[in-house]
Parts: sequence; structure tokens; C-alpha cells
Amino acid sequence: MLKGGVEMSDASTLSSLRNALRVLESFSVDDPEKGVTEIAQESGLGKSTVHRVLTTLEEAGYVRKDDSTRRYRLGLSVLSLSGVLISNLEIYREAQHLLEVFANRFDEAVHLAVLEDYHTVYISKIESTHPVRILTHLGRKNPIHCTSSGKVILAFQDDAMVEEVIARGLERFTPATVTDETRLRADLAEIHSLGYAISHGEMRAGVSSVAVPVWDYTRQVVGAVTVVGPTQRFTPTKVQDLTKQLQSVGAEISRRLGYYPRGRQA
Repeated sequence: MLKGGVEMSDASTLSSLRNALRVLESFSVDDPEKGVTEIAQESGLGKSTVHRVLTTLEEAGYVRKDDSTRRYRLGLSVLSLSGVLISNLEIYREAQHLLEVFANRFDEAVHLAVLEDYHTVYISKIESTHPVRILTHLGRKNPIHCTSSGKVILAFQDDAMVEEVIARGLERFTPATVTDETRLRADLAEIHSLGYAISHGEMRAGVSSVAVPVWDYTRQVVGAVTVVGPTQRFTPTKVQDLTKQLQSVGAEISRRLGYYPRGRQA
């Protein structure tokens, strides 16, 4: 039977798929374990629907249930999928060794981020050995307007993208967060001119970062390399050194992705 040009069985399958995705997306690093009622409230789905979806996902290994608490966590099948995705991203393959070399030299956490749905997402991280570290994780979505990685990517997008970010709202996270649209546009123009972004406490107080863009063969900025650490370690002299070396890393990753500055040929 057809309904609106779509077979009823197909519509039912799509609905089930959407429900499963809503359930999976309800889990996060900050809130990794949840019960049926909690998921139902957050997803807007009925408890019976959530229970049915969780049962199916558990059978496939995408969630696991703690029998003592009757709460659920993501299962290892999700990890295997993420590994396949990340390892097959060209930008990840070309960048990983360079990130490791940089992290070993400066002993600060370095990340590779890409743009997704008006956020930046970390797809690689090399941790520092310092006892004081910054809590970040792969897959983490960060706002684009108050992180160095987000700003350095946004600075090279078209005006429509910038206006959409502003229209969505410039949420304040700390006293240093830029929430004025005129100031943000000015910051982005400066970053575009300099070719790098520096952030001091804009998203989290006491945390600083430096980021440079990564370009691909289409001459588009497709990601950013960023180094993050406590502001107390990011002295002006160190920031200058980090920025210079990070630019070399960004340029080399871009070259490996087929990017060449204008006037040069591959």
C-alpha cells in the first residue's frame, strides 16, 4: 500500500531507523549511562518505543545493559563503526603522523578537527604527558564561534555561513566568549588575514588554544589543527613558537591533500 508515494513498509522502516538514531544520539561522554525513562524524556519517544529500540540495539551490540542498575551504555559495535569511519578519512590518514611528531616536540595536546553541522568535531587527538591536562575526546562537538579551531575554519567560509552562525546565536560560555556579532566578524577578518586563530578562555576559563586551517585540493578549508592546554602554560613566547610550528604542520597536511598556493603547480 502506498501513502504519499511511499510504501507503508518503507515508511515504517524509516521511522524505526530515526528512532534508533535518536536513542543512540542521547548518549554522550558527559552522560554515558541512561535508563529507559530518561531516554524517553530526552528523545520525545514513548517508553515502549525506547524499550523496543534498546532491545534491538542490544542484540546487535550497539548498546549494553547493566543488569544491576537496568541502565544502558553504548556498546562496542559503535566503537568499531567509528574506527572504520575515522581511519578512512583522508585528512586523518595524512595528518596522524605529523600530529604525533608535533605533540612529542611540544608535549601539549594536539587535535585534528573538521566541520559538521555548525560545530567542529575532533577526529584525532594526541595527548600530552603533563599531569594537568585538558578534558577533550574524539567525536566531541564544539561551538564554532568560541574555539580556535572553529574560528579558523569559519574565517575561510563564505559570508552566508558566517551569517547563519550568527543567526543561530552566539552563546556565552565564559566572560571571554565573543557574543557581539560585529566583534566576531572583525575577529574572523583578522584570522583570515593572519592565517591562524588564538583563543584564551573563550569556551572554558583557563584554557588556551591555537589553530591553523587545513586546505584540500579544491582550495577549501576542510579542517583545522589545534593545540590546547592550560593558559598558564601558554605564555606569549610559547604561543608564538606553537603558532609558527603549527602553521608548518597545517601546510604539510594541506599539501598532502593536494592543496597548493596560487601560482604553484603540483
